[in-house]
Amino acid sequence: MTTEYLPVGIACNLSCSYCYQDPMRDAGNINVPRNWPKVREKLVNSGGFTVFGGEPLLAPIEHLEEVWQLGLEHFGTNSIQTNGTLITWPIIELFKKYKVQVGISVDGPGVLNSLRSTIDQTRATLGAIRDLCIVNMPPSLIVTIHRENSSPERLKLLTDWLDGVAHMGVKYVNFHILEVEKGRERLTDEENTQAFLALYQWSRTSKLYIEPFTDIRKLLTERHPNVSCVWNHCDPATTAAVQGISPDGTMSNCGRTNKDGVNWLKGDTPGFERYLLLRETPQEVGGCRGCTYFIFCKGQCPGTAIEGDWRNRTADCRTWYELFERIEQDLIGEGREVLRTDIKGEIERAYVQMWSGDAQHGDAPHGDSPHGDSHGDAPHGDVHADSDKIYEGGIPGVLINEPPRI
Repeated sequence: MTTEYLPVGIACNLSCSYCYQDPMRDAGNINVPRNWPKVREKLVNSGGFTVFGGEPLLAPIEHLEEVWQLGLEHFGTNSIQTNGTLITWPIIELFKKYKVQVGISVDGPGVLNSLRSTIDQTRATLGAIRDLCIVNMPPSLIVTIHRENSSPERLKLLTDWLDGVAHMGVKYVNFHILEVEKGRERLTDEENTQAFLALYQWSRTSKLYIEPFTDIRKLLTERHPNVSCVWNHCDPATTAAVQGISPDGTMSNCGRTNKDGVNWLKGDTPGFERYLLLRETPQEVGGCRGCTYFIFCKGQCPGTAIEGDWRNRTADCRTWYELFERIEQDLIGEGREVLRTDIKGEIERAYVQMWSGDAQHGDAPHGDSPHGDSHGDAPHGDVHADSDKIYEGGIPGVLINEPPRI
């Protein structure tokens, strides 16, 4: 489980036109007074945490230092997810001093990043990436795919830039699909699918470790893959992969599920009704019945569901299906063994047993260790912060609510 500490709530110095936190801002639920003693207690008992936002570097530098001092003392490492515009050399010195692994959200150079930042702000972010690479602290990158950076005429600019940052030392990139609510900037389903297939093809010769393609390969080939939370039957009322801590010390869920702008309190126990119902509901009415890849995708993240209704499967179904199909074909062509039909059947039966409440706690039938990079928005590192269960670059994870291995 990832703990995300939001030192300034969801306050931000940018106005990204597609931010999934906008419903919270529109409702006025941006920030609360800080109660550091209460937060400190939660962080000490967290098992490890990421400093998150909004834009966390808006917090006073003195507070950030006490947060990272606590993280270093208790967990030996720290991490932050930032837009990078406020990173200065004094901040980099703090990163070095407190072993802070850095994740930066940026969609490319110049106009490719225009949905996030002005040109000057983008230059500041790119300068931060360069400076972190210079001091041998290369950040991981989160890149959201949309019309400004992944239309056919601009996609080559994006991949050329990514090749360049890989040459500088960046190792990890995670591609996100633009939020379903943001219609004007979002590519159509067909355009998204073509963009992601092109990015996947480019990734096959890239030096970067690139999600979601690496996750999909694991899901198709490994009995117990360690993959991102979006593949792991998240309950939107508990978001087991993410524990948010607000400035006043109250706990919250993953912000992707707050579609109505309310930061609902966490449920006491997770429920898996969504996944039992998706398995039985016809695809033409928002379900997943009969889908070849259901046990891998599970309807994907409820925060991306059709019409914002978590009971439906993801609105990005077509893109994910075609990626699974293409990557499976390529794996077979490479001579790799993908999971057999009988194994997939065993895994699905184990999931149904688990979702129905008939299984004992234990290991997952197929993955399901929320790896600590929550929804892909936390930094990756060489030794990993995205302990014993470790993903290739994030925070220590734990196995939760899982039936025995089969």
